[in-house]
Amino acid sequence: MTVCTRFAPSPTGFLHVGSARTALYSWAYAKKQKGTFILRIEDTDIARSTQEAVDVILEGMQWLGLHWDTGPFYQTQRFPRYAAVVEQLLAQGHAYKCYCSKERLESLREEQIQNKQKARYDGHCRDKKLNPELSPNTSFVVRFKNPTSGFVEFTDAVMGHITTQNTEMDDLIIVRSDGTPTYNFTVVVDDWEMQVTHVIRGSDHLTNTPRQINILKALGATPPIYAHLPMILGTDGKKLSKRHGAVSVLQYREEGFLPEALLNYLIRLGWSHGDQEIFSTDEIIEYFDISALNKAPAAFDTNKLLWLNHHYMKALPLEKLTELLQVYMQKLGLNLATGPKLIEVAQVLLERSKTLLEMAEKSRYFYEECNIENESGAKHLTPEAKPLLQAFKTALELIPIWHKEAVHEALLSTSTTANTKLGQLAQPVRVAVTGGVNSPSIDITIALIGRERVVARIEKALQWIASKNS
Repeated sequence: MTVCTRFAPSPTGFLHVGSARTALYSWAYAKKQKGTFILRIEDTDIARSTQEAVDVILEGMQWLGLHWDTGPFYQTQRFPRYAAVVEQLLAQGHAYKCYCSKERLESLREEQIQNKQKARYDGHCRDKKLNPELSPNTSFVVRFKNPTSGFVEFTDAVMGHITTQNTEMDDLIIVRSDGTPTYNFTVVVDDWEMQVTHVIRGSDHLTNTPRQINILKALGATPPIYAHLPMILGTDGKKLSKRHGAVSVLQYREEGFLPEALLNYLIRLGWSHGDQEIFSTDEIIEYFDISALNKAPAAFDTNKLLWLNHHYMKALPLEKLTELLQVYMQKLGLNLATGPKLIEVAQVLLERSKTLLEMAEKSRYFYEECNIENESGAKHLTPEAKPLLQAFKTALELIPIWHKEAVHEALLSTSTTANTKLGQLAQPVRVAVTGGVNSPSIDITIALIGRERVVARIEKALQWIASKNS
């Protein structure tokens, strides 16, 4: 048997990290088994499906490196095939036309709820022939004739053995009154005809599976192996949502995460290989197996993802890191021509930055004027700091050859002459030239910003101190 998996998102919104994990598991298992990975766009919900959402799905998959072997297939382009299969089921007695009005169905539902019964279709049209008095234009849906006895059982690769009595299921609508097929029908036809062997999807589909198996059996098809993944939760134990941070794959890209980091994080979100935390793409393919998937929900920990992203940033060649960083610099509107070489800035900020966006934000003072009129300025740019800043400014102006070691020597000599600790000088200087109290080593920072700009910023700080105390 040649393994065939599929990722079948509905294009009604962004690519959620939960969906991305499903795609990753499906892709990884197909690659591990040297099989086929299909991308199928389930766009039968015409009212909610958009081309924009399709584009987001494709872009997100490509960014993550989850390249499909065949597809993308679009269900809206397969309507004629679905119609033919519906006719087959009608002819074989496995489906029927239901003419029940909306009013009748609503009345039935209300009655069942009042009687504390499960709301379900009662089979009113199941064995009736078309009433001759009905107009040929009378609206109808097509329902699958679900077995009324026996049970459906299957062994889920994650959840284990599952049994569902057929009496728990009613006759599912497979074609709406407007003639469009429904999800539970189209997915069956596609999985059957595309020869999908393993369906890996979220546990929210678990209740659909017995219905789909019955339809497959009616078509004379062998059901695939199912693996239903538990939900991803936030660290508070609740369903993952925007309050826990980003949930869209492309939003993580916007926030400066690397695809390798997100992929590595998602593969471990419900699967493990011993105690290993870092996985290359080749290792994911080599080690992944659905038999090792955990049935308990996984908690999404942004701090763990940040740790992984920092690891992958440090593993990148500095030239590649700089190339990626440049995109975020441009988004912030920073003019790289006004400051030092970006590769040098990236090098000194790497240990302090866990995302590319954070690195770009922290590099602002290298390329644009800093603001000292803030809490840090009020605390450190004081009358007591004024003579220290003035002395250090003079020392900088006397440096013959500008480099980090010379700046460091100027710091030492200024603090020694003033008979003060280096920290008492370094913090006012740092605030004056960066606008804050956090930066790489102050001598490196000053050397990169450049003599002329540093001297001008210290002079501005001196004037601000004077204006505050005049």
